[in-house]
Amino acid sequence: MEEFVGEIWHKLITRQSRTDFVEARVELAGLQSQLATYFRALGGAPGKSVEGAELRPFATQRKLAQRVAGSHRRFPVCWQDERSLKLPLSLACFEEPELNESLFFWLTALAAQQPQVRHWLVDNQQATLALLQKRPGLAAGYQRLAAATLANRPSLDSLKGVEREREAALQQAIREPGSVAVLPRAKGDPLPVALWIYPAPLQVLGVASDDDLNDQGDGAKASETLEGSRKQAERTDDGKETDGLLVFKLECLFSWTEQVELDRPQEEDLDQDLSGVAEDLDIISLSRQRRAGSARIKFDMDLPSVHNDDLPVGEGTRLPEWDYRKQALIEDFCLLQPMLADDALPAAIPEELRAQARALKNRFSLLRPERRVQKRQPQGDEIDLDAWMDFVTQPAKNQTQQDFYLDRNQPHRDLACLLLADLSMSTDAGINGDQRVIDLIRDAMLLFAEALSGTQDPFAIYGFSSVKNKQVRYQLLKNFNERYGDEARGRILAVKPGFYTRMGAAIRQSSEILKQQPAQQRLLLILSDGKPNDIDRYEGRYGIEDTRRAVLESKQAGLQPFCVTIDEQGNDYLPYLFGDQGFAVVSDLARLPVLLPRLYLNLTGTQG
Repeated sequence: MEEFVGEIWHKLITRQSRTDFVEARVELAGLQSQLATYFRALGGAPGKSVEGAELRPFATQRKLAQRVAGSHRRFPVCWQDERSLKLPLSLACFEEPELNESLFFWLTALAAQQPQVRHWLVDNQQATLALLQKRPGLAAGYQRLAAATLANRPSLDSLKGVEREREAALQQAIREPGSVAVLPRAKGDPLPVALWIYPAPLQVLGVASDDDLNDQGDGAKASETLEGSRKQAERTDDGKETDGLLVFKLECLFSWTEQVELDRPQEEDLDQDLSGVAEDLDIISLSRQRRAGSARIKFDMDLPSVHNDDLPVGEGTRLPEWDYRKQALIEDFCLLQPMLADDALPAAIPEELRAQARALKNRFSLLRPERRVQKRQPQGDEIDLDAWMDFVTQPAKNQTQQDFYLDRNQPHRDLACLLLADLSMSTDAGINGDQRVIDLIRDAMLLFAEALSGTQDPFAIYGFSSVKNKQVRYQLLKNFNERYGDEARGRILAVKPGFYTRMGAAIRQSSEILKQQPAQQRLLLILSDGKPNDIDRYEGRYGIEDTRRAVLESKQAGLQPFCVTIDEQGNDYLPYLFGDQGFAVVSDLARLPVLLPRLYLNLTGTQG
């Protein structure tokens, strides 16, 4: 009975305190792809992604019902940093869904106009004026949004003193942008303005040196993704000199006779819901201790021992990396280490793939140019006996005939392809009870190699993963000078999930290898399952910008980079990396092994 009454009371007080419009709610997830394109089209930084923003706490004046319900302490606002544009996960500010959707696009356009917010009141008014002057077509939509916003703000009659003056100034700034220069001071925070961009939340992260960033990443790495959004983070120094000393009064402890017995509910879940706890936190605190023993042990255990690892080939190759913040190429920043699975045994094509491999090889063999013999040539490899006999037996008819040679030319397809496969730890994810992502990538590489062996086109296959910039592992599976056979199949069958995805370094090395091929068309085919990332600063926009720079360098060298991804979110970032025609998203993962050879035919302009 108590639970029933409590549930009724909760619904009643929540209904009384609610000020949003649930029926008109619009989710960010349905508009995220459109908003990302809209943001870049209006001049926003192309390397930024569009992400969800957590509700931000504000100390606003609340009504009695809102205080009882515990609501109206956090509000959805928009902000941005150098990594991404943070939009509310959902909007229900207005009674009409069309207005909530229009608000998403207005915030995106305003964020593209002002990359940084220093003075919240002045900057938003100036950015609004500049945007309306540059894009006059947005004026009508802004007027509708402004009118709806003003209708939902507190009435001036309900306020007194400085609170009334502050609210009047805000409403004037919304109604006539640029007309208010100073916001009167008042107690607490004003009700958030849904039409404006807010500064990035303060994060007490401290200042780290370049060496610290190489070891443990930058501030962008200090937050975890939860339901498409990122938490705020702060650094906490837990290495105080007073650690270990506990001062308390013994008389404050409960005695045995003062113990209070509580009945533990039987339906309580004894397993901790850690994700739920993290979701409830506004700010996640990160330890500033660098000597985290458990983390160090876990990290070292993740790395294979020398005896169980693949064989390093050579001392490695130093490669540059693009730092978009400095707009400079940092020379010799990455160490790429070629790796060879020397313990992989030669193997034949697996039984379950033999039928597909045979069909693909037969189909691709039709593309192999046939050797042709041209008779009566002025020069060639052999003497054309028929032409010579005609000249001898009919000299009057063939007085001017001097072409007595056969030319046995061998036409060839002027193509070369390098397949670069992402072997990061994310490929260890399961698809069903029997297969993982890495299994389908392995099958795709095998069938691709079988198909190209039928055409006799020069091709190579490499895989990559990384552990920060100090070890970019570059798996040698099949090089251009090697004949495809059981040894190469054995190495492909032995691939396993690695670590992280420092894609820029792998693309640069693959481009250097492919540039050595004399073919006219040189295709760099990249097989990936997600965004570029690593456990240092390479996370987020830094990795995106470096990868894009590596792709541009590859194109400038006359190569043709093309990415095949199984990431459902690939349409959000791949156009910026590879161009509109430089990638393909495979929605049906199970079809990847068959689609990859077919894609090769389309890219090389041949028909099988």
